[in-house]
Amino acid sequence: MRALKVLIIFAVFTIASVTALPGADSQGRKGRGTRGYKGEYQGKYDPQTVTTVKGIVETVEQMPPATGTSYGIHLDLKTDAGTLSIQLGPAWFIEKQDIRIEEGDIIQVRGSKITYEETPKIIATEVKKGDKVLRLRDESGFPVWAGKKTRKW
Repeated sequence: MRALKVLIIFAVFTIASVTALPGADSQGRKGRGTRGYKGEYQGKYDPQTVTTVKGIVETVEQMPPATGTSYGIHLDLKTDAGTLSIQLGPAWFIEKQDIRIEEGDIIQVRGSKITYEETPKIIATEVKKGDKVLRLRDESGFPVWAGKKTRKW
């Protein structure tokens, strides 16, 4: 009887640990949140809407994470056409790069212009500051922080 209890407890913990993995979805499949291809803005990136804008960085903020994801970096960029919201990527990735984006910087951003929650935004592919370039996504919108491009869906 004791062995059966131990076996049941082991099974419960095994199932719970698989379904509670960081970034796991509701079916318990392991995902990578904003680190991978299925982050908050993924699926919205459209190569047909890629544009390039230049302006002055008004704000740099860490956006709160969605469940199971990490903080993201968001910029407000003042351009000749107005202020645009720019989504860069996860803070842990941005902070490891050689380039630092700060308020007051003049930058050029290339990315997909989308509408998210009724607000125009750009999901950045790359950011240029002076002679430095921060590469964030490939031409299809696949994040460089997600590793090899091996889609299985």
